[in-house]
Amino acid sequence: MPASASHPARAAKAIGALLRRGYVEERETNDAAQLHRSDGDVRYGLYVTPAGLAAIGVEPDAPVVDVEPPAAADAPSSPVPVARRETKAGMLLALLRREGGATLPELISATGWLPHTVRAALTGLRKKGHAVERGKRDEVTCYSIAAVA
Repeated sequence: MPASASHPARAAKAIGALLRRGYVEERETNDAAQLHRSDGDVRYGLYVTPAGLAAIGVEPDAPVVDVEPPAAADAPSSPVPVARRETKAGMLLALLRREGGATLPELISATGWLPHTVRAALTGLRKKGHAVERGKRDEVTCYSIAAVA
């Protein structure tokens, strides 16, 4: 059950805020999966506006990459493509997985995060089961991922 189904008042408040700010808009739809509300025989869905895309850092004309979601035991045999965008956490993992790992300044430069945020992200990766190792490269501390749990 989606979290919004267990807290409909919270979901309604969040959707109302997105609508007021112009990040989403209601449009008529016949797609049951897109249904947000009905008014008589008219069905409405919520759609992200260009302002909404800009607010989350996605360019409207940016290429969308199709990826397959992880297979579930009761999932249909044909996977449904899902649009994904590269995240800063994904960039962090990619840098840590490369040969030689990455230094703190390299991680800061790639993500745009402050040093304490990068260190917190490294701690978060450790808590998720990643074996983040610390070593030296040219007398500079270097971080790398040894194995994924």
